[in-house]
Amino acid sequence: MRSQSLLLLVLACALHGAAGAASATSATTVPAKTLPPTVSNALARAQLPLSSVSIVVQPLDAIARTLSVNADTPRNPASVAKLVTTFVALDQLGPAYTWTTEALSDGVMAEALSTGVLKGALYLRSNGDPKFNHERLWLLLRELRDAGIREIAGDLVLDRSAFAAQSASPGDFDGRPLRPYNALPDALFFHYNSVTLRLRPGEQSVAVGMQPQPDTLRIDNRLRLNQARECGDWRERLEATPLISDGVTRLVLSGDYPRVCGEREWHIQALRPNELLGGTFRRLWQELGGGFTGQVREGTVPAAATVIAVSPAPTCGEVVRDINKFSNNVMARQLFLTLGRESLLRNGNPAAAREADAEAAIAGWLRERRLDLPHLQLINGSGLAREGRVTAGGLANLLQHAWRSPVMPEFIASLPITAVDGTLKKRGQGSAAAGRAHLKTGFLEGVRAIAGYVLDAQGRRWLVVMLVNHAQAGAAREAMDALVDWVATGAGTATGER
Repeated sequence: MRSQSLLLLVLACALHGAAGAASATSATTVPAKTLPPTVSNALARAQLPLSSVSIVVQPLDAIARTLSVNADTPRNPASVAKLVTTFVALDQLGPAYTWTTEALSDGVMAEALSTGVLKGALYLRSNGDPKFNHERLWLLLRELRDAGIREIAGDLVLDRSAFAAQSASPGDFDGRPLRPYNALPDALFFHYNSVTLRLRPGEQSVAVGMQPQPDTLRIDNRLRLNQARECGDWRERLEATPLISDGVTRLVLSGDYPRVCGEREWHIQALRPNELLGGTFRRLWQELGGGFTGQVREGTVPAAATVIAVSPAPTCGEVVRDINKFSNNVMARQLFLTLGRESLLRNGNPAAAREADAEAAIAGWLRERRLDLPHLQLINGSGLAREGRVTAGGLANLLQHAWRSPVMPEFIASLPITAVDGTLKKRGQGSAAAGRAHLKTGFLEGVRAIAGYVLDAQGRRWLVVMLVNHAQAGAAREAMDALVDWVATGAGTATGER
């Protein structure tokens, strides 16, 4: 499904520098009594002090802000940080930018095609493709078989050299290394570095299917069927434990699964990257009738290697939509490092991209556009970091700039629509903002955030930013929804300047 919004360009690009400076300098902290009563009351019920809250509300056809609360205070934005990463990527790389995932060989291809035996290594190389998955690997291998190759006599060599090796571990953020959102970025990133388990409740038990099916992973299904009346947070009822023995990982599944949940997908980081990709390769190549007796190892593609198959990759526009609609952390991290990689290449530097290179690329982009995002710390580009910082005023400046950008339609169409799709599909049903707000949300322990665009009842468009950093931040949702509804009803028009 693809959602498009045709939006009116209301400010000339020539006003950008002045508007950005005016909006930044006009930010003031307002007393609570100037907040909409629905918002201030919701904050009071949540026991959230105004000092923990930053808010900016501004019409997109005006320079002055209608509402500005602690707009210059740096706060953790959680996943709202993805707005910076994705917009810079759309502007810098372009919506049509694509990644490349290739199969190459250092063997003699004429001989391989005539005999069916590839005498040499088969290389897989990518430059950070965020969506190289099980299906695309199958198509890549199918292309090799269709070319007449039936046996690979060398090794499978995985080239990850486009990105620097990660020093972190998947469990560093919250101690949950099996959770797919904790997957680390990888130049040869495969299937989100996870397996997808499909749970199907039967009469007496829960059946489990798995894709992909690496040949070194076995499922030990000990799930019990539960007769609970509500599905609730079913994942918290289940546990997955990987046990490794003799090169084989046995994934033990335990816990109670409610029958009322029906079929569900459970994504788990069960294997290390080389094991997942290598094991899936062996399984698929065997199913395609191919022979392989070599090893799976890491290495770099030699200069003389020949490209023998290419997997078509999605565009940057498609990836940005997936990142923002569904708040995909690891895809955001892939995109972040891609910005660093492309910046290095433009400067004639083929080095492996690091997070510092991505940060430098975004900082340079901001300087070139004279765009003020004070205190910006993106860390990894996804918002999944305790150290991330930005100000509400800085995000407002970015949203204003994005509204005037040539890639504005792609950017705004990537944002979830209240009560319609993505992470906001079940939020705001029946509210004034339903179907009228394109918003990115963010949530970490102690952090709640929301930012984006709202169309009010009079047909006027606004930018809205609200960041909350507090131990009680999880209770801020009511106040955020109240703020968005207040804008959607047009209540702010009386105080906003045209």
